[in-house]
Amino acid sequence: MNSHSPLQNTQPPAVVVLDYGSGNVRSVVRALEHAGANVLLSRAEKDVMDADGLVVPGVGAFAAVMNALNSAQAVRMIGRRIAGGRPVLGICVGHQIFFEHGVEHGVRTAGIGEWPGTVEKLRADVVPHMGWNSVEPPEGSLLFEGIENERFYFVHSYAVQEWEFEQNNDAMFPPQVTWAHHGQRFIAAVENGPLSATQFHPEKSGGAGIALLRNWLATLPRTGRLNFEGNR
Repeated sequence: MNSHSPLQNTQPPAVVVLDYGSGNVRSVVRALEHAGANVLLSRAEKDVMDADGLVVPGVGAFAAVMNALNSAQAVRMIGRRIAGGRPVLGICVGHQIFFEHGVEHGVRTAGIGEWPGTVEKLRADVVPHMGWNSVEPPEGSLLFEGIENERFYFVHSYAVQEWEFEQNNDAMFPPQVTWAHHGQRFIAAVENGPLSATQFHPEKSGGAGIALLRNWLATLPRTGRLNFEGNR
């Protein structure tokens, strides 16, 4: 729940998809629009900070995504949003970069480090993991409310395979972890206060993905800070 008035909450949430050079952003924009958001593709700091929600997409290699985010000074902006309790959603490699490290071809790259853990190659007979898979959301998940038994679309060779966060039961927003299985268990999604992230692609997951995005949009405040007419 939030303290914003009912009038504010009738307005579509203003969401920025972070434009830092990652591919596949147009499909993310279309999916969010279909889910009911006003969407702007931008890397401008004012847009990123003023949006009701920020989506961080990501495809390709962990190191390349981190280099692109750093070049765009996006890591600092993402950190400011999270520190201020402003919602952020990461997708695919945009999920992975919130962990401490990624290891690809023997090269270890630092991530943003919001959560402990290392992104490593999946130990499975078939890699990449490509296609539809079920997930195991925790009880009380907001992202997966009403879609707990749906399947989602994955395209990845790397994942976080252990949850290393020390659980504090007194925390205001204890992390909620969703798991999936491909050769082994891996983290499919995390919900942690203002920060949520999915290893799978909601924008490629049909009706289930749109429902998940609607669930996320329903958690966003309606601040009215981002004027789309003036930013397009």
